[in-house]
Amino acid sequence: MTNQRVAHLRRETSESSIELSINLDGTGASKIHTTVPFFDHMLTAFSKHSLIDLEVTASGDTEIDVHHTVEDIGIVLGSAIREALGDKAGIARFGDALVPLDEALVQAVVDVSGRPFLVHTGEPAGFEFHLIGGHFTGSMVRHVFEAITFNAGLTVHITVLGGRDPHHIAEAEFKAFARALRQAVAPDERVSGIPSTKGAL
Repeated sequence: MTNQRVAHLRRETSESSIELSINLDGTGASKIHTTVPFFDHMLTAFSKHSLIDLEVTASGDTEIDVHHTVEDIGIVLGSAIREALGDKAGIARFGDALVPLDEALVQAVVDVSGRPFLVHTGEPAGFEFHLIGGHFTGSMVRHVFEAITFNAGLTVHITVLGGRDPHHIAEAEFKAFARALRQAVAPDERVSGIPSTKGAL
């Protein structure tokens, strides 16, 4: 495994401008400025609980909707995770976490498989329509995980087991994903080479 598992990416479109840096072997330090306050909160929690150092500066057409900016950040974050992982030699590959936040409870399972797939279930009826913080629709939570999963090449299962408050549910989802990813990308001293019988991930 290389000593530096880092990535620095930029993405410019007519809808958003994003600059993002990660260090998979960090301490959970973050500097997040997306112009979408609730998403700043979620990315800060993601960094803290994954121990991935994360810096994000973004702007976009949020006067229309937060959708473009949030989705594009998810795309760049997923791409950065893939780049920083390199050939994935020596990693644990699998991770799982069960995270509560008051009444909410979420399970996340991650496989650094190279095969993008997301199974996302259990959010209560109407969650996708709720405005969290007055601007971030609940539907964006799944959309972020789709963007990360497909651009990082991860298989991810996220299951909301319980919850009532939309803020708590969303935050528990990000924390559970972060904790599971932390395990999956961690170096395992007992793993020699690529952790797959195929010899590639």
